[in-house]
Order: sequence, then C-alpha cells, then structure tokens
Amino acid sequence: MIAGSASPALAALLSAHQSIGVPQPLALFGTGEQKRRYLPRCARGEISAFLLTEPDVGSDPARLAMTATPSADGSDYVLEGVKLWTTNGVIADLLVVMAQVPPGTGHDGGITAFVVEGAAAGITVERRNAFMGLRGLENGLTRFHEVRVPAASRVGREGQGLKIALTTLNTGRLSLPASCAATAKLALKIAREWSGERVQWGRPIGEHEAVAKKISFIAATGYALEAVVELSSQLADDKRNDIRIEAALAKLYCSEMASKIADELVQVRGGRGYETAASLAARGERGVPAEQMLRDMRINRIFEGSSEIMRLFIAREAVDAHLSAAGELIDPGLAPARRARAAARAGGFYARWLPTLVTGEGQRPGAYGEFGPLAAHLRYVERASRKLARATFYGMARWQGRLERKQGFLGRIVDIGAELFAMSAACVRAQLDATDGTGTDRGATAYELAGLFCAQARLRAEELFGQLWSNTDAPDSALARHVLNGRYAWLEDGIIDPSAPGPWIAAAEPGPSKAQDVHRHIG
Repeated sequence: MIAGSASPALAALLSAHQSIGVPQPLALFGTGEQKRRYLPRCARGEISAFLLTEPDVGSDPARLAMTATPSADGSDYVLEGVKLWTTNGVIADLLVVMAQVPPGTGHDGGITAFVVEGAAAGITVERRNAFMGLRGLENGLTRFHEVRVPAASRVGREGQGLKIALTTLNTGRLSLPASCAATAKLALKIAREWSGERVQWGRPIGEHEAVAKKISFIAATGYALEAVVELSSQLADDKRNDIRIEAALAKLYCSEMASKIADELVQVRGGRGYETAASLAARGERGVPAEQMLRDMRINRIFEGSSEIMRLFIAREAVDAHLSAAGELIDPGLAPARRARAAARAGGFYARWLPTLVTGEGQRPGAYGEFGPLAAHLRYVERASRKLARATFYGMARWQGRLERKQGFLGRIVDIGAELFAMSAACVRAQLDATDGTGTDRGATAYELAGLFCAQARLRAEELFGQLWSNTDAPDSALARHVLNGRYAWLEDGIIDPSAPGPWIAAAEPGPSKAQDVHRHIG
C-alpha cells in the first residue's frame, strides 16, 4: 500500500515479483531443494516474473500454446513459444513459466510450471511494451526457442501448473486491492486540500453540494476499501484453507471502486485534474498527479483476472454452493430441519464473512447490537444475503443449464455480494477502531465513515436487485449480434480510423527471434 501510494508501477513490480513470481509458488508448492536454491536469491534482490499470457491466450489458459517437451531420459524439458505482457519480464532474473507438456510414455502432460533462469540460452526479450498507465511498468514480449530447463526446476507435478497459478493468485490478488486503497487515501488527501483551498462563487468548492457528494464518496469508499484489504489479508494470514471468494471479491470491488474514486478526483480538480503533474509543476503549481492516478488505476480492472472474469468465477462458486444445497432442498423425504439448514447454507455463502453469523444471532431482535449504530446495516446485510440466495435459486430454476450464459444476471448477483462484503468489512473495521484503546476519537469518526458508506452501498445494492429482473440484457445481446454481422456498419461512416494497418492479433510463431539488437535487460 505504501509503495502504491508513491508509484503504482513500483507496487506492480513488487506484486509480480513476490505475489505471483517465484517466491509464492515455491513457498506453496516448491521442494525443499528449490526453496534453498531460489528463495535466498529473491530475498537478496533478484527480480522474478510470472509468464502465463500469450498473444492468443488471455483468460482461457486451456489454449496455451507454449510447449515443454521432455527429453528422452527425462532429465530436462525444452521450452518453445512466446509469452506476452510479461510483467517484470524485461528485467527479471528468474521466471515462473507455464507451458504445455505433451502427454506421452511416462508423462501425464498438461499445463506445467517451471522456474527458468532469465539469462538462459534461447530466451529473447523482444520489446518493452508501453501502456496507457503504469508508464514505469517493466513489461515485455518474451520469446523462448529451444530453452532447456532441468527437470529439477519443474514446480509440482506435470499438469499441476494451472492449479499452482490459480492458488498463487488467491493471495497474490490482494496486492492489487492494497494499491487501490492507497490511491483512495491519496485521492482523499488531494480532494480535501484542494476543495478547501479553491474558492468559487464566494465559497470553497467543497461546500457546494455537487462537489461535497464526490468528497463524501471518496472518503467513505476509501475507508471501506482499506477495510476490505485488512479483512481479506487477515484471512490469508490466518492460513484459511480457502480464500478464493474473499480474494476475488476484494480484487473485483477495490479495482472497480478505485477507478471511480480516481475519476471523481479528476472531476473535483477540473482542468487541473486533466493536466499532468509535470505540466502543473512547470508553470509553478503543485504537481498533483490526478490524471496519472486515473490512468494507473484503469489496469486493475484487467490485471490478474478482468472484472468480467472475476464475476464469472465468483458466480460459478455461488452456483456450485447452491447446487450442493439444492439436492437436499428438493428431497421430499428430507426432514424440515435439514432442509432449513440447506437453505441457510446457500444463503450463508454470501454472508459467511458476517462476524456473528455462526452464533445464530442473526435476525433476532437486537442482533449485532455490539456494533452500535452499524447494527442495522449488518442486519440488512444478512437479509440481503438471504434475498440474494433466493434470487440465485430462482435463476437456476428458470434458466437451468442456460444460466452460465446469463452473464448480466450473474454479474449483478456478484456485484450485490461484493457490496455486502464491503459493508461487513467496513462495520467490522469500525468496531475495531472504536475499541482500539488509543484514547483517540477514531472510533466515533470510523462509525461515521462506515455508516455513510453502508448507506451508499445499500442504495447501489437495491438498484442492482431491481435490475435482476428489469433490464435490457436480451435486447442488448440481440443488438450486439446485429452489430457483429454488419447491420449497423453505416453508423461508422464519416470517420477516419487512425490505427495502423495490420492484423488484430499478431502472429507469434515459435522459433528463433527475428528481432535485431535485443538482449535480456532492456532499458
């Protein structure tokens, strides 16, 4: 979080290095010898990178084209292929590489993870990529041609690579919410100082309601984002067996809301929000990087699983939980008590983070009383959790096997769950702040921030509930099909396409590099 407040690009370097690069996969799946060989190097300052994405492979790793062909004696593997968007790959000393091992005699095959020396013969870093934001990101395109990797450098078993990648991302994803929370904190500081200093129509702009609502959103949501990061990180530190949902919710929610916070900050700053920090400083004003914050935050909705993929991933977990309970619910011979427990378990999927849910206090008069003025919000979270469970059951019954294609419906289900998760986290954090024993007034102010955030989140959740059954999903999909088949191509008349000619997806055939004057470390 601290690194991210100074430079999100530096936070991305640290995240790729220690959250999804060599250290985390080896800590979870590496052998004792691999840990002794590689981890001290990472601790001494060597940089690691994680290489999964390919030019034709994004969120669908089953299409992975890079191969790792085992030698006849099984002593090593030969890697062949191209990796795209290799964060840290431009400067990395060690790489975690995912490749397909062909099945054969004595080999299970499948996607497999390897630790590869960055300076190994046959590896070419062909270019350093440039992006909208994160201008300092060390990200490139890396080619592998007949790269020999010792079998001792394979992480886990053959075919276990995807599991290793996904398990690593469970905790690795939490670095992005931390960076998002840092941006929210910095945005609040800038908005507070600017809105008190800038005077229009005889009053500081922060006293005008239109701007005040933006400041309120930044402050309340910033408090909630840090609460989500703290709660999710505590679950990870407690070595829980499964934090897939919490990590995915944290990544989804924080990346979406931090983008909105950065956008609102640019609006509060006006023309100065659109101007670069360097330009502001060059003419004598404070170099506030509001436009850079907006650009830097945009990638977080794509990094390490896009928001769309996160929603589908979380939705799948939700539906699986409901399916496991549904078998009991539809059993006519099931005792009423067991049927009630099955329904509660399905609803509890959304409310499992509620701190007192397991005590059975939910819905009784005075439930969550220890949370003071926030108790009503937690009671809402529990009611909404049950309502969400019923909506999911109804969707399953209505669409059955077609439910997986109802991405608009599933996305709203997840977004409601994310709001409830954030509300719970904010309330828990406010209670802790109120009882931290420091003698400060943080407790009272924390209740104010959490209370307003919950009020705002409830409005968003209720709007999403309404959109579950009243929306334009079907006509949207129909019109999109017409767009793709050219029905509205006339709408594109009267413009000039400035993009350079060439294919939409560049070919990336394996083989030796054709690029000239390339080397491992690109400045």
